[in-house]
Amino acid sequence: MHDDFLRPLRLVPGITVDFIERVPELAMNVDRDEAMRRLRDHHSKAVQGHGFTTGQWWRAEQVHSADVAIAGENSTILAADGLPVISGVDGLICQKPGLMLAIYVADCGAIWLADRVNGAIGLLHSGKKGTEGNILGRAVIMMKEAFGSRPEDLIGVLGPCIRPPHYEVDFAAEIVRQAAAAGIRDFYDCKTCTASDLHRYYSYRKEMGRTGRMMALIGSLSNS
Repeated sequence: MHDDFLRPLRLVPGITVDFIERVPELAMNVDRDEAMRRLRDHHSKAVQGHGFTTGQWWRAEQVHSADVAIAGENSTILAADGLPVISGVDGLICQKPGLMLAIYVADCGAIWLADRVNGAIGLLHSGKKGTEGNILGRAVIMMKEAFGSRPEDLIGVLGPCIRPPHYEVDFAAEIVRQAAAAGIRDFYDCKTCTASDLHRYYSYRKEMGRTGRMMALIGSLSNS
């Protein structure tokens, strides 16, 4: 299984996780907006495959900020693919069952968070700028304030992202340091570089900005 790096999260009861890699049959030598339109149906089916509807699917606008929102408590705008996103943020957290969170990446790092005690979840888009703003540390503080999550109860995973020598900034290493500083004891880095395997991953830098997006998912399963 390609996403074995998500195994620590799959051991947490009540959540479901996924990472949707490159879709070989879709031509992606296009800009971001067109790429997202082409990927819409494929990604929607992936969400539905986990038992969630489009109305339960929450996404961040992703503006390379370090801001985080609570899914289900914010107004939305329409993205280029015609689906809603929460504007101005690059991270989402929630504790309400029956919601699916999604983040898109093509070199930046997706960070999954799950509280094994109270069921809270988070999903972050952390590239160079998001890491500089410590979006991970901010999300941990928000989960504590909003849901009572303790850092030592969180499991975190960093997915495939660009790394040296393909990129001059090792933001993945900084994310690992930030996780430790935030008090997350169980944090796992998949240590995979997106630019090193274009058969499996999209790479914004390697493909000169004309490429698709992978999708990270985490969902809180309904109690019903």
